Amino acid sequence: MANIKSAKKRVLIAEANRQRNVAFKTSIKTAIKKALALATESDKDALNAAISNVYKLCDKAVSKGILHKNTAARKKSRLVLAVKKLEK
Repeated sequence: MANIKSAKKRVLIAEANRQRNVAFKTSIKTAIKKALALATESDKDALNAAISNVYKLCDKAVSKGILHKNTAARKKSRLVLAVKKLEK
């Protein structure tokens, strides 16, 4: 543990940021699971809304620096491929 007051503060801030990032990543994973669950049903509007939500969350994570842009692109691409595979 750090001895300097500012270093102790940075440790606390880094932990808070880490928890926020983990929560955001978890919300993306949950949104992807919901979209995949909707892919097996026949409700196209709900599926499109779920996919749009995943895209929105991924893009927001990139802008906040939580995800790398290629990671977000990979997640979006794999989601669409999985949805198309489940729709068949």
